[in-house]
Amino acid sequence: MSRIGKQPITIPTGVSITMGTDLVVKVKGPKGELMQAVDRDITVEIKDGVVNVTRPTDQIRHRALHGLYRALIANMVKGVTEGYKKNLELIGVGFKASNQGNLLDLSLGFSHNIIFEIPKELKIETSQEKGQNPKIVLEGIDLQLLGQVAAKIRGLRKPEPYKGKGVRYVGEFVRKKAGKAAGK
Repeated sequence: MSRIGKQPITIPTGVSITMGTDLVVKVKGPKGELMQAVDRDITVEIKDGVVNVTRPTDQIRHRALHGLYRALIANMVKGVTEGYKKNLELIGVGFKASNQGNLLDLSLGFSHNIIFEIPKELKIETSQEKGQNPKIVLEGIDLQLLGQVAAKIRGLRKPEPYKGKGVRYVGEFVRKKAGKAAGK
């Protein structure tokens, strides 16, 4: 049995979960609504404020999907109640970030600024305090979308191993390499 898959998901107050005939789980809460299609072999039982995910057999495919769908539904429940947040920081001389609505304007040392459009499901906030690195805060209810957008922003200028310049998550450790040895 999957350790993750067999754990029940408790439904907090203010959250409603429905399973349609089209095998789509809908989770509605105070922050919004999310949907997830479920494989036809996996059964989702909703009763008495608890969601249980079960699988028909011990096939490798069923075991993999069992834990996957349990984790996805648990992430949706947490997303519509609390929401998720990712913090990024820009490290480098002259690196800047600003936003106007859902358009992120990044100056990352290239010859031109990068304009990055954030999906409307996410909220973005930028801050630039004196003596601090510019910071980008992404907030949303969909963990998968949030992680994907944060990874794309980080991918615009990954932290390089010599000086550590680039876009990184707050608290991320970048292992630095020793530079070229001085000439004799």
